[in-house]
Amino acid sequence: MIKRATFSEFARDERGASAAEFALVLPLLLLFILGTIDVGLYAWSFNQSEKATQTGARWAVATDMLPSGLADYSFAVSGGIPQGTVVPASAFPGVSCDESGCTCAGQCGFDTTLNQAAFDALVARMQQIKPDITAANVTVDYEYSGLGFSGDPNGPDVAPIVTVSLEDLDYQPVTFALFGGTLDLPDLRYSLTAEDSEGNVSN
Repeated sequence: MIKRATFSEFARDERGASAAEFALVLPLLLLFILGTIDVGLYAWSFNQSEKATQTGARWAVATDMLPSGLADYSFAVSGGIPQGTVVPASAFPGVSCDESGCTCAGQCGFDTTLNQAAFDALVARMQQIKPDITAANVTVDYEYSGLGFSGDPNGPDVAPIVTVSLEDLDYQPVTFALFGGTLDLPDLRYSLTAEDSEGNVSN
């Protein structure tokens, strides 16, 4: 004959308690583990972005300038600046380039048409470090440095400070995978002084 448990006996029965407690703790444990993974992946993604920005700046100063007319423009012949003198800031107010083109910060006597091949090569180099970078994320600024001289026969008359900016990148957390949503990565900028500004290879 099978004996039926009374309510008081059933209430005192602790078999399966461990499984129930584990089931209650498991979601918090998984959230903690995934959160730890996300922090590491976020830091990794940020470091990728930072390295890509530095690499992009190095590429930009050692390869073709993005404003197509700046590299060959003679401030002595075409700009009226005496041969051998420093090009003043008024003659080179700076240029900003992105995927839509290059814009002069003031009055520029040289052609500011975007060298599309050079821009695409820059973005491709940065994508080797962080593949999800797109052309829309990249901006390159050429700012006055006071270096170079009018009529330089060996290269561009100006050696601007070149700043590569990486903006509007997102990180997709593992913990958000089921619910959607992203986290913004910080915008990054890295500057170097232009070197030969000619060619399509950088070390």
